[in-house]
Amino acid sequence: MRIAMIGTGYVGLVSGACFSEFGHSVTCVDLNAAVIERLKAGEIPIFEPGLDDLVARNVKAGRLTFTTDLAAGVKDADAVFIAVGTPSRRGDGHADLSYVYAAARQIAEAAPETCVIVNKSTVPVGTATEVERIAREAAPEKAISVASNPEFLREGSAIEDFMRPDRVVCGVADDHAREVLKAIYRPLSLREVPILFADRPTAEVIKYAANAFLAVKISFINEIADLCEKVGADVQGVAKGIGLDKRIGPKFLHPGPGYGGSCFPKDTLALLKTAEDNDVALQIVAATVKVNDERKRAMADRIIAACGGSVDGKTIGILGLTFKPNTDDMREAPSLVIIPALQAAGAKVKAFDPEGMRAAAALLPGVEMCGDAYAALDGADAAVLLTEWNEFRALDLGRVRDGLKAPVFVDLRNVYPVEEPLRRGLSYASIGR
Repeated sequence: MRIAMIGTGYVGLVSGACFSEFGHSVTCVDLNAAVIERLKAGEIPIFEPGLDDLVARNVKAGRLTFTTDLAAGVKDADAVFIAVGTPSRRGDGHADLSYVYAAARQIAEAAPETCVIVNKSTVPVGTATEVERIAREAAPEKAISVASNPEFLREGSAIEDFMRPDRVVCGVADDHAREVLKAIYRPLSLREVPILFADRPTAEVIKYAANAFLAVKISFINEIADLCEKVGADVQGVAKGIGLDKRIGPKFLHPGPGYGGSCFPKDTLALLKTAEDNDVALQIVAATVKVNDERKRAMADRIIAACGGSVDGKTIGILGLTFKPNTDDMREAPSLVIIPALQAAGAKVKAFDPEGMRAAAALLPGVEMCGDAYAALDGADAAVLLTEWNEFRALDLGRVRDGLKAPVFVDLRNVYPVEEPLRRGLSYASIGR
């Protein structure tokens, strides 16, 4: 199949590279000439484990190409995927669909006589209908189908998620779109991956509902962690005990400083706005958003309390800045709330992150970015483990203690068994235990 991917951000680049790995011919289109030039030169503009090798292999094989020319990219395509950004719109929280609609018009004008436009971007219910209207208006003489194919990629493991997904969701309104998507995803059907075909509104709601449900699980276990601290229970034991129930499952039951990233914060808010527009009260999702916002602010208070009630004039060493490990993504990261709160309380902040410091430097003014974990902690009054990168899981805690002015270690990801830092002479604070 001939595929065009509009947008070379996280979703577009990963999806385009993986489709080409299936053997399809893929052209990735982006209007940002600098990004396309970097990709042509073999440079990957985002950090995702294994993506550089995947792209290089398929470029060499001639199955993956890059261009800024949308018309050339889509002129022979069987399917054109829209994978542009849908950020929260300022002022009202709705998903900003202007990039999606602009792409739809340009695609329709340049597409062949028969083509399927596929929404890969995360979009509210009803977007496929509007994209179809735009396509019909722009090219009434063409047989253009519109489908919805939401992505479920976790940053840090996106290639594995694409190649071995739990399911593939396809929202279609006609047989042609169904057959094209079946052909595109046929390599996965050979692995017996469930490919769910539904109508387009159902597919659109599935994406938001899935992310909202996972966000609920995260906020739920964070609140249970607070209860555990008050009653002397261990939240990790609680999470294991409830996670063994097959109706619940163990995933997303790890307490921490709150969820972030490009999906959960934006998608829960967009789902609430869609519900509000349709006079539906999603009270559980609304509470989840509120709990998560409060959680991030509370983590700064927890650090201050561990430092004796004040950080004025003190130095705090932060390990990890990105919202999760194995990504350079800073979007909605807890660090963007916690660190400014510490600075407002009078603290100086030093930090290290294996991949996120370049992006973080522009977002966190006044933070001293360091060359490694020990440099970030050297001379600090407290160490704070904020993102659970693998290299932070086996720190030399004796060296950590010796480098700190005061032996305070705040572990906001429960990476270490409680007894280990205590045995090394550190005052240890964790989450829910």
